[in-house]
Amino acid sequence: MEQVLYTALLIVALFALLGSGLWVAISLLGVGFIGITLFSSAPVGSVLATTVWGASNSWALAALPMFIWMGEILFRSRLSEDLFKGLAPWLGWLPGRLIHVNIMGCAIFAAVSGSSAATAATIGKMSLPELEKRGYDPRLAIGTLAGSSTLGFLIPPSIILIVYGVATEQSIARLFVGGVLPGLMMVILFMGFVIAWSMIHPGRIPPADPVITLSQRIYGTRRLIPILLLICGVVGAIYLGIASPTDAAAVGVVLSLVLSRLSGSLNKRTFIDGLVGATRTSCMIAFILAGASFLTVAMGFAGIPRELAAWIGSYNLSPYMLIAALTVFFIVLGCFLDGISMVVLTTSVILPMVEQAGMDLIWFGIYLVIVVEMSQITPPVGFNLFVIQGLTGRDILYVARAALPFFFLLLLAVVLLTAFPEIATYLPEQMQSRSG
Repeated sequence: MEQVLYTALLIVALFALLGSGLWVAISLLGVGFIGITLFSSAPVGSVLATTVWGASNSWALAALPMFIWMGEILFRSRLSEDLFKGLAPWLGWLPGRLIHVNIMGCAIFAAVSGSSAATAATIGKMSLPELEKRGYDPRLAIGTLAGSSTLGFLIPPSIILIVYGVATEQSIARLFVGGVLPGLMMVILFMGFVIAWSMIHPGRIPPADPVITLSQRIYGTRRLIPILLLICGVVGAIYLGIASPTDAAAVGVVLSLVLSRLSGSLNKRTFIDGLVGATRTSCMIAFILAGASFLTVAMGFAGIPRELAAWIGSYNLSPYMLIAALTVFFIVLGCFLDGISMVVLTTSVILPMVEQAGMDLIWFGIYLVIVVEMSQITPPVGFNLFVIQGLTGRDILYVARAALPFFFLLLLAVVLLTAFPEIATYLPEQMQSRSG
């Protein structure tokens, strides 16, 4: 009962600090300070110093700014324009036609960005005006962009998987590889929905563009080929064990700079903007991780994770019931917090329950990312909704309604992942056996 009161006190303190407008990292540090002061006799200053240093001094964390910088470089290149021109000739024969460019474009950009919001902004700037000009249904165009841009969190190199891997001490390489098949599954689900919708509403899809030859298609895709090779090189090097995620990220940055230079979009201004953007984002995430690590230590002093896990365990929930309860919990939490904050805030409390239930932590990381993706398209704090609202000028509720079918598709992905965990664990197991 004591631990329940401690937990309630810390939760109230956290929401009070967050509600006051403080940065997430400062709020986490503040609640950790309260926890250690009230629940232990440990010296707060020493614990804070050692914990923050330990959370920051991680080689695995070095991959984070590298992948963010790679995404920033390509974000400022001509990639979005090349994506539309390169993909459109190949997808026009499918029911739904150029709507599929949103989905495939987001999947490709997700593999070089790692950010959901950046994926929405980059693809949306190019695709939405083109689709509107050609007469495609605006709600379907906005919905596919909102849903597909969440792939930025799952398809490697995923920023949030790096955060989860550092917080739980799991292999980032195995997490990256574990996100590949679930990412492809979600692409198939999204494209399947568009095909079904188009067959039900054939009159709301514009006629096909004139047929072009194979050589014209290949010529239109020429600028995409280096990007696809970059993606395959980075992910393939990690899967084959040739390079660690950090090494692959560094090589990816160099190759991104070369590709951006060759395309004519790299200059002094874009280089500085990309570097500053990557530095700002990396510092924000690292600061949040340090604050979350300090809060985790404070909760450990109070015995909250252990007692909470024992309390949940006393109900003898089956793994499926636990997953159902956690899914509802994360969906509600995602209405108020961004994805990274959700992961770092809940990992220390949730992990003991997950381990007690015998779940694979690589699988749970992929599950967690998909649930976090759902939070990106749920109001009132759905970041992707705000990004798309800014691009389109539409009312936020209109954007949320357009994204609703894709919320349910993400929920279906959770069900499939739970029923068939091999979707997330097969490639990591193959990778481990290969390296072993």
